Amino acid sequence: MEMLVTALICLPFLWAILPAVIHNSKLRAFFVYLGCGIVIVLSIVTAVQWYLAGGQALDFDLPYSGLFDEVILYGDLLLMCLITYLSFKYKRGVISLLAIVQTLLVAGLEVFGPELPAQPALHFDWLTLIMILIIGVIGSAIGIYAVGYMHGYHIHHHKELTDRRSFFLAMIFVFFGAMFGLVLSQSLVWMYFFWEITSVTSFLLIGYTRTEEAVANSFKALWMNLLGGCGIAAAIAVGILGYGTVNLYDIIANAIASPADMLCLLPIACLAFAALTKSAQFPFSGWLLGAMVAPTPSSALLHSATMVKAGVYLLIRVSAAMADNYVGNMVALIGGFTFLVASCLAISVSDGKKVLAYSTISNLGLIVACTGCGYEETIWAAVFLVIFHAVSKSMLFQCVGAIENTTGSRDVEDMQGLASIFPKLACILMIGIAGMFLAPFGMLISKWAALKAFIDTNSVYVSTLMVMFICFGSATTMFYWTKWMSKILGASPREKSRDLTKKNEYISMFFHAVLVIALILGFPWLSQNVLKPLTNSMFGTDVQVISYQNIIIMIVLLVGIFVIPCLNYFMTKNQKAKQVITYMGGANAGDNMSFISSTGDAKEMHISNFYMEDIMGEKKLFTPAIMISTFIIIVYMIIVIGGAF
Repeated sequence: MEMLVTALICLPFLWAILPAVIHNSKLRAFFVYLGCGIVIVLSIVTAVQWYLAGGQALDFDLPYSGLFDEVILYGDLLLMCLITYLSFKYKRGVISLLAIVQTLLVAGLEVFGPELPAQPALHFDWLTLIMILIIGVIGSAIGIYAVGYMHGYHIHHHKELTDRRSFFLAMIFVFFGAMFGLVLSQSLVWMYFFWEITSVTSFLLIGYTRTEEAVANSFKALWMNLLGGCGIAAAIAVGILGYGTVNLYDIIANAIASPADMLCLLPIACLAFAALTKSAQFPFSGWLLGAMVAPTPSSALLHSATMVKAGVYLLIRVSAAMADNYVGNMVALIGGFTFLVASCLAISVSDGKKVLAYSTISNLGLIVACTGCGYEETIWAAVFLVIFHAVSKSMLFQCVGAIENTTGSRDVEDMQGLASIFPKLACILMIGIAGMFLAPFGMLISKWAALKAFIDTNSVYVSTLMVMFICFGSATTMFYWTKWMSKILGASPREKSRDLTKKNEYISMFFHAVLVIALILGFPWLSQNVLKPLTNSMFGTDVQVISYQNIIIMIVLLVGIFVIPCLNYFMTKNQKAKQVITYMGGANAGDNMSFISSTGDAKEMHISNFYMEDIMGEKKLFTPAIMISTFIIIVYMIIVIGGAF
């Protein structure tokens, strides 16, 4: 097991050298495909071997762990120097202070702090199993997609930009290694190192095009994520000086054993704050929205499917220590508030990637709210949300990127009649959208479980607010997804044209589509054999969120969504049908796109969605949302810090 985990963490870092130094497109593509294939196999083999061995939690070190401790120490200093250099290069030197302060604090405690008892640095359990499969399988599929996408990005659409595909593809593998290390680490020092690598990788990829907007947005992402790094550094300091440990599970156990002791709760609060920044919750949502200037693979990989999951992963880890206390209330309120506000903001924008960005922030908010409650049902819902969101949103980002490369636009309004122009892209997009809000897809089921758990929570005011957030947030979620669906299925003003999407892009997108459907079919098995042991290991009790009767209902719905349309197609495909023209408030001119008005004038039909910018626009909601969420965090952090000291 140790050798597999060592390969899982180290191999992607080493493999990143190959695409970085190979500039021949075909040869580089071959090594990217091979590397992604190896990562997929390694992650699956590691997960299966642990599962077949009995699924017992394991604590262990990598071979030559002392050497890795030194690599991590010097790696922290190297990252600090890189951030400092780039900050001064782009005349943003003040940002470097965040990196310098936290790095010197952690390094100083490592070198000059008290001697700590030797403990294994790594931990493998049910949550680790889920995360390495998301990173290894979903992440690698995005890596395969990136090869074809980046070719079209530079060759057909952005010839004016410097072709740095070698750098882009190398960073993807660096990110794989960092995420594997992060979810496997139980030493906060190790976790901090990998956490910072993901922040720097995100910064570099957001600024990939080196335009003024890209550079500004990359530094916004950097300083917000560095704030999160400061939170982990503070937790390390409290752990070393207060309890003589940097073991995450010891810190969690201390907080659970002494729920009234604010000093025990302080490192949990610091870690929760760090997780809120990484998961792009208000008031830190701006960095993820700015990240949309990066090429689509980075949006799918870093800013939707995996990197932002590092934040919610950490919150799930510490969730048992947040039940019914100030930190849990802070996290739940921020998550629920973000879920509602981001859903409202998604209604007001038509840029496809921006809709997906707000949707990502919103769904992450729901996951965060579940972790803040800290009950078995909410953690069950949170983990399922993580799984379904990673697959569906990764597919959606890839599909919107392919649509943009093919049509030259990613605006929802320009996707009118996409089903008749590019049926394959439309089919993938529809499956992804359905996965986000329709039954029997896991997102809706997880929302139902979260709603039930919020009602059962001990805190009356948190329960009331959470129920309101999830009800109104789900309603607004349905609004922006259904109007996008209606665009795709509407009448098309254009004729069919050439689809520029590469085969490797379709391989990744169809793989995701099949995986979405497979997750629905495997939902009962996954709940019984993965989620049940996970919640049992965290809380010591079994939880049955979905009853047998509800599973039967899911199967019926699945038949309704997939089987009935397929039967209808095969039964009617050879029948002659008469095309009926559409009534459009006037006499149809015969082409379904123009009509004769009541004044006798010929008019072209224009179909547009309702965006309600005057009510839910960014100018109306964004700044107040930042102010309210900032106030909530400050108040709760003052309570915890004041109580600790």
